[in-house]
Amino acid sequence: MGLVERERQILDGAIEFFAVHGFGGQLRDLAKSIGVTHALLYHYFPTKQDLVDRVYLEVFEGRWRAEWDELLDDPRSDIEDKLVAFYLEYVNITLTKEFVRILVFSGLTDHTITDRFFALLRARLFPRLIRETRRFRGVISRAKATEREMELLMGMHGGFFYISMRRWIYAQDVYSESAHEGYSEQLVRDRVRAYLLASRDLFALKPPLKELVRRHQQPASPAKTLATKPTEETT
Repeated sequence: MGLVERERQILDGAIEFFAVHGFGGQLRDLAKSIGVTHALLYHYFPTKQDLVDRVYLEVFEGRWRAEWDELLDDPRSDIEDKLVAFYLEYVNITLTKEFVRILVFSGLTDHTITDRFFALLRARLFPRLIRETRRFRGVISRAKATEREMELLMGMHGGFFYISMRRWIYAQDVYSESAHEGYSEQLVRDRVRAYLLASRDLFALKPPLKELVRRHQQPASPAKTLATKPTEETT
């Protein structure tokens, strides 16, 4: 077996091992489960953290697709359709058994992987989703997302993750037996529609974009001009 193939064997074995035992497992046990010596394992990964970092790149960061950025940034696409297209791929490519279990184990221990992954989401995903939601509701703003906006968004995003937790953590049936072969488009679309519908109430107090433009373009009425003109008594 060549060097590349051996490293691949160790990495695949480590992903499976951490998904089952978490990060408290001993590397000696990992080496035994893979069928390699402890010394050989250290030859490829001198420290446990080196191995954890490689697992993160493989299971988490490595599964992010550059085309998802382009999809969400396309202003010509209908927001519902592009959110459905994104999440349909995201949940089927990303939310595997290994991904979910390793992320949960990390959250229960040192947060090494969870912190890095959520930093990735905050940099590449959440701002795009907030921007598209505001655009959908006719709101032009680059301000930081409000607490209500983020909680509403996390309700949708976290909902997809919870489905995977029910499957891979709680060992419960999800949606239907066919769901074990992947998420259906209708399941994804139902959740996206619920999110977009709820966003209507979030921005209910803000006038539509067209109304804001109309108000800005209208000249001030004579009555309003007279009301704001200083008089001799007030000067």
